[in-house]
Amino acid sequence: MDRRGKRPRTRRGKMRRLLQLCRLELHGRMSFIFGQHLIKPSVVFLRTELSFALVNRKPVVPGHVLVCPLRPVERFRDLHPNEVADLFQMAQKVGNVVEKHFKGTSLTFAMQDGPESGQTVWLQKHDKVGDPSTKWRSEDEMAAEASELRAYFQ
Repeated sequence: MDRRGKRPRTRRGKMRRLLQLCRLELHGRMSFIFGQHLIKPSVVFLRTELSFALVNRKPVVPGHVLVCPLRPVERFRDLHPNEVADLFQMAQKVGNVVEKHFKGTSLTFAMQDGPESGQTVWLQKHDKVGDPSTKWRSEDEMAAEASELRAYFQ
């Protein structure tokens, strides 16, 4: 407790708060948490019981998407075995669709796990990539791409 009688804000406390935020709803649909970011359902194109996939706001290349666990964690090692299995199964499915949709012949799967790896978002992630692009996209552009990718899974 601090001198005001309140608990100090710890990283674990912040993670607990993110878990509570994960239960928020936007427009009657579940919202998602990606580290410290609230993700709108319009940019999510696939969800399982333990993972979700979304389009990237600033893709490095066309097809650069993120596959994330639903439960916010700081590091990959903090995931439960069933979450790891679900995450990698989703990454495989999404990779197949991204390659087909963007007419690719190869994929890159990357994970930034910890600050020295370049991780800037607390929640661990997998990236998939195709060709270079550097601009920030509008929410409408992201929602349109998510809608195109979502169609492959329906």
